[in-house]
Amino acid sequence: MIVGLGNPDRRYRGTRHNVGWELIDRLARRWGIAVDDDEGWAKVGRGRVARTHVLLVKPQTYVNLSGVAVADLRRWHRVKVEDVVVIVDDLDLPLGRVRLRPKGGSGGHNGLRSVIDALGSEAFPRVRVGIGRPPEGRDPADFVLTRFSPNEHEVVEQALERAADALEVAVTDGLEAAMTKINTKAPV
Repeated sequence: MIVGLGNPDRRYRGTRHNVGWELIDRLARRWGIAVDDDEGWAKVGRGRVARTHVLLVKPQTYVNLSGVAVADLRRWHRVKVEDVVVIVDDLDLPLGRVRLRPKGGSGGHNGLRSVIDALGSEAFPRVRVGIGRPPEGRDPADFVLTRFSPNEHEVVEQALERAADALEVAVTDGLEAAMTKINTKAPV
């Protein structure tokens, strides 16, 4: 189950906080999976990658309440916690940097905190996509709701492509192989 966090309102499309949804859309195109089934609090798509069944998930809650949707789907589909991969934006990573970890804390991300609380565990993989820090004096809560500049957009597109490559490796060859691929590759 691969979950991209994002905000559902149209006005949030293309914002920094919605890179999780953008990565889900990229995977859906790559794998030919339509993410259009309404299941509880989420849009879900089902497919196969190699011999692995995959669920692509876009919670329809706001980012900070994503845990409700994730926990509900995990129970319904009987997915082990360690087989739930969550994709989030990260203010603490430089723009375009991608990091894949097998488990860990929220790192101050409220959406990730919501998922941890709802699952009752930190033992699930996460993909963090660096969106950069806000300019001095800018509220981070407002910054994550801004769109990328044209120059930033190009960097983020390349990061999302690398993240999609890593997730494909995770599905086909395992998490360790994917972490080796993405965590050692520097952003362009």
